[in-house]
Amino acid sequence: MRRPLTSAVVLVAVLGTVAFLTLDARAELFGKGDKAVQVEMVPQSFSSLSEKLLPSVVNISSTQKTVQPEEMPELPEFPPGSPFEDFFKEFQEKRGGGEEGMGAQPAASLGSGFVIDAAKGYVVTNNHVIRDADEIRITFHDDTTLEAKLIGKDEKTDLALLQVKPEKPLTAVSFGNSDTMHVGDWVLAIGNPFGLGGTVTQGIISARQRDINAGPYDDFIQTDASINRGNSGGPMFNLKGEVIGINTAIFSPSGGSVGIGFAIPSNLAKPVVDQLLQYGRTRRGWLGVRIQTVTPEIAESLGLKGVQGALVASTTEDGPAAKAGLEPGDVILEFNGQKLSAMRQLPRIVAETPLGTKANVLYWRNGKNSTTKVEVGELEKAEQDGLLETAEITKDVKPGQGTEIATMGITVSSLSPALRETYEIPDSAKGVVVTDVKAGSESAGKGLTAGDVIIEINQQAATDAAAAKKLLEDAQKSGKTSVLLLVDHQGKGDVRFVALRFKK
Repeated sequence: MRRPLTSAVVLVAVLGTVAFLTLDARAELFGKGDKAVQVEMVPQSFSSLSEKLLPSVVNISSTQKTVQPEEMPELPEFPPGSPFEDFFKEFQEKRGGGEEGMGAQPAASLGSGFVIDAAKGYVVTNNHVIRDADEIRITFHDDTTLEAKLIGKDEKTDLALLQVKPEKPLTAVSFGNSDTMHVGDWVLAIGNPFGLGGTVTQGIISARQRDINAGPYDDFIQTDASINRGNSGGPMFNLKGEVIGINTAIFSPSGGSVGIGFAIPSNLAKPVVDQLLQYGRTRRGWLGVRIQTVTPEIAESLGLKGVQGALVASTTEDGPAAKAGLEPGDVILEFNGQKLSAMRQLPRIVAETPLGTKANVLYWRNGKNSTTKVEVGELEKAEQDGLLETAEITKDVKPGQGTEIATMGITVSSLSPALRETYEIPDSAKGVVVTDVKAGSESAGKGLTAGDVIIEINQQAATDAAAAKKLLEDAQKSGKTSVLLLVDHQGKGDVRFVALRFKK
């Protein structure tokens, strides 16, 4: 009698890309019907794909401005025949001070890149690979080396566009759609690790939308494909041979690959590259707001269902948002038809919106949704005009006297000429000044310090210390578990919202 096959007795043979499983075993392992899991096996070899892509990947070397050695002091006089005389002469020559010394050496940088236009010789790489370079050389897969010209660069996304005059036809690759990639998908990385030349590694996408605090538009793809120093600027390919990422950073205590590398998604890189091609610089959209994360406490204070959107902390005077009627305390929920599940999405969406677009904005104010239209401005122009400058943080000052609010762990005082002088608060600042913060309180944990000015409490003006205390007491009596403060740090225009829970 034939023994029935069970999950405990499964024979699996894998050869190349083919996996042999019994139907029962497949159903038990991967599910049936609509819930079935589609499994793509490892390709038998990446040789064909590598052979096709290697000619499009280049090695980049750049030399920076010559660094002059420090001027050596004159040699002291030694008695004739002293052994110290030869020692000091030899030391000075090694430092570059003697006629036969090594002298000043240019700083060098190595990285990778890839060709995106074979006819015009355009090459994409990282900005940090060619930063402050005097000369840039590109070496191709056939060992041909050409001088490169910098077309444009963008520090915010760490991208740069170069151009060479090819002596013979080049091999180019195209950008793919990084949004279609999923965690677990296979990827191929090609680059110039440690200056060794074209090197191919493979792995999978380990995570997406990583924020590593590298810039305002962080949205990195994380991979376990081996990426080392020198891979910067090199492409990450999908199995179709399309560039879906640009290798940029690694996490490595040792300096070598530990299986945690980061790549700029192609859908973030391509618009930047297109602008560098067209203008030689970026032209990003600008809204004219300072935003912050909506925390559960802030959402509760505003009556907002769920943690979503971007909280407007302040608006630039006469900026696009201010002209459209947006105010501090508004929560932007949608911008130009795109929903915001997190604050960090808004800067990128706005940046990629064409200048002059009249974008629809859905926002939350006073417990209900409202809409407005914002004409998108230009970020770079705003930077040139000094509209994005933030106030400097001043030093802490000694606590003073005032009205104690025990439930918050703070002491506040009405603004007076004496307090303005003590805490260096400008006349334009309105509200109540924090004169003391209890150590270990939630207020201290949220960064409140003496000299901060509380402008609003639950979006109502804090005109003086008595009014501030009453607003807080009324909020607690109404059953609220937290309160929302609009705080001007040290009265210098660095405005943000702070949500505090009432002390039980």
